[in-house]
Amino acid sequence: MEILDVLIIGAGPIGLNCALEAEKNQLDYVIIEKGTIVNSLYHYPLYMRFFSTAEKLEIAEIPFITTSPKPGRQDALEYYQGIARHRNLKINLYEKVLKVSKNKIFEIETSKQKYLAKNVIIATGFYDIPNLLNIKGENLPKVKHYYKEPYPYAKQKVVVIGASNSAVDAALETYRKGAEVTMIIKSSEISKSVKYWVKPDIENRIAEGSIKAYFKAEMMEIKEASAIFKDGTGSIHEIENDFVLAMTGYLPDFEFLKNSGIDLKGDNLRPVYNPETMETNIENLYLAGVVCGGKDTRLWFIENSRIHAEMIVKNILNKR
Repeated sequence: MEILDVLIIGAGPIGLNCALEAEKNQLDYVIIEKGTIVNSLYHYPLYMRFFSTAEKLEIAEIPFITTSPKPGRQDALEYYQGIARHRNLKINLYEKVLKVSKNKIFEIETSKQKYLAKNVIIATGFYDIPNLLNIKGENLPKVKHYYKEPYPYAKQKVVVIGASNSAVDAALETYRKGAEVTMIIKSSEISKSVKYWVKPDIENRIAEGSIKAYFKAEMMEIKEASAIFKDGTGSIHEIENDFVLAMTGYLPDFEFLKNSGIDLKGDNLRPVYNPETMETNIENLYLAGVVCGGKDTRLWFIENSRIHAEMIVKNILNKR
């Protein structure tokens, strides 16, 4: 069996950047991706816009050309998938990595085959596992942890849980398509991280009563035709409800990281790695991108983790 220089897990923007850096330095590599190219971006809401401008989302100094000041989901899909096509990157799609183990070299078992590699880069992001509420009724079909577009919720009574960008976007878009929206917010205000051109919009809609919002509130139970929550005073409310959009965030696959031998530390379960090389406590096993933050998924973004590819490949070359 061929022994690869590098096997990259995940074909998101940072995984692609790692492949481009490996290729530039004549390293034999392959990317294994369980879905499509930039799979997480593909599953973003249809009309999502990035906070960042295009140049901050560029990889490998390849220009990201768009007419929009803030690129949207489709712009990003065209850009990253276009790079993968035109550079003919070695990517095996719809193949899930099941296990990474190491003796002298790494053996990687997937849903389709096995690979051998001298080095492994995990660039899997965090969009695959919802941060669950762990309440009764959360498994009902009316509860959605992923939001795609507003049209299914027209003329429906919708509860949106959360106060970050995804929750605010879902609340505003469904409201404008005719939904009766109630927001259940754990904190005392809309998140300060909400996009600056959107934050006044949601605050004004709440102030005028177009969107109801309960702050310092907590969802207690979800039923077929209602939702039960506790407000900031401790009072319990039960309201009629058709859909619950639980925009409570997402988590990396911690079990996969642990099973690969990576140590996780603290309440945020941050993976252990050398910040100068991105190498974990397992020699020649590297992390890249947002997966590095553990539960703190706001620590790393595309724009500030693009450098991981160069750091990792430099370390691999220095060991030769």
